Amino acid sequence: MSGRKTAARPLGLWARYKEKHPHIAQFLIFFILSNGITVLQLFLMPAFKSLFARTSLVNSNFQILQFGHNFDGSLYYVFDYAAGPLAAGGGGGLAYFLAVQITIAIAQILNFFAQRSITFKSNSNIWQAAFWYVVAYVVITLGAAAAQGIYKAPIYNLFINTWGWGATGETTADVITMIINSAISFWVFFPIFKIIFKQEPEK
Repeated sequence: MSGRKTAARPLGLWARYKEKHPHIAQFLIFFILSNGITVLQLFLMPAFKSLFARTSLVNSNFQILQFGHNFDGSLYYVFDYAAGPLAAGGGGGLAYFLAVQITIAIAQILNFFAQRSITFKSNSNIWQAAFWYVVAYVVITLGAAAAQGIYKAPIYNLFINTWGWGATGETTADVITMIINSAISFWVFFPIFKIIFKQEPEK
């Protein structure tokens, strides 16, 4: 009995806090779930990357949506995955692109259901919410990819070449870029979820 009372105490405190500060409590739940999804991505990304690295996709160039130029005068691509392994100075090719996008897609599907059911307790039309979620996902993916075109190369160059960490540096850079991607999604998705995950009165 004493064990149940001990376990019930923090739950009671949380229930009272949630009642007094519903918006802050909602954000905290969103924060915890989002970080859990980020941790999952940190495990999935290396797994998919290792899987695709064994294929010829590494040597398949994937550079699309070109506009403008980088500071060094080279062409700027929103999705910039030049052929060749990262450790050899390439961009990881189509293999790296697929590893990133499949990881993010799995994470966002899980995030959709978790946030809808747990954080926002939404009972609105799931198909309508899913449609706007996909729209937001595509826009955010494009924005995050465009931002990655700025910071990805310097981060990998720093850890692999400048500091000479080799494979360890590549893995470290993978983690950092994934965390940056997740941080962008975190701050953009919360206000979007507030709109699409509504609580409608019971009929």
